[in-house]
Amino acid sequence: MLLIVGLGNPGNKYAENRHNIGFMAVDEIVCRHNFLPERKRFNALTHEGKLGDTKVLVIKPQTYMNNSGQSVAEAARFYKVDADSIIVFHDELDLAAGKIRVKQGGGHAGHNGLRSITDHMGANFHRVRVGIGHPGDKAKVHNHVLGDFAKSDMGWVTALTDEIGRRAKWLTSDITRFQAEVTQAVAPSKPTTDKASAPKATKANKAAPAKATKDTPSEGPMAAALKALKKLTGDK
Repeated sequence: MLLIVGLGNPGNKYAENRHNIGFMAVDEIVCRHNFLPERKRFNALTHEGKLGDTKVLVIKPQTYMNNSGQSVAEAARFYKVDADSIIVFHDELDLAAGKIRVKQGGGHAGHNGLRSITDHMGANFHRVRVGIGHPGDKAKVHNHVLGDFAKSDMGWVTALTDEIGRRAKWLTSDITRFQAEVTQAVAPSKPTTDKASAPKATKANKAAPAKATKDTPSEGPMAAALKALKKLTGDK
């Protein structure tokens, strides 16, 4: 069995917080893959289902972020799941908004949810780091993390969580491919040059003789007659 954990804080007050993007991501997996209805256990909201042939339990700890490890450890003990079979979705300050990165093991970088899980399960679990961007000032971090996404953010939030749900099948077999496919799907398209629309050279638009201007007067009848007379008289 695979244990997929979304990190966040419980209650409507926190529902749209940047800190809750882990909840938002796993909700999309549950919805897109028709997991069973929600159950309350392990101090968490849980959904059972499958990704391909792999049984999956999705959990959203309801212990508040700082104690997330309690729920994860209870579920892991019940299903006899080790840290290597746990994938945690969480917000990441040090990634640009809308970016994701996956890794296994490592430190918690001050993230209290990761710290709690590490305390209970060790550090060898997988992480899906979902970028929320940094406010640029350490003093603003707390309000940024616990603040709601702005309306202008909801476009990329919806696009990213949608692709997380769409590509979730790779979480069971190739998490690196999961990262690559989500990243490619949400990347802005690059402008391309439409060669077909460029004007083609034709006989009509090839270089034509220059039109007469004030600096290059055309030869009138009088000028032609004088030229002919000079030829007859031998004048140069």
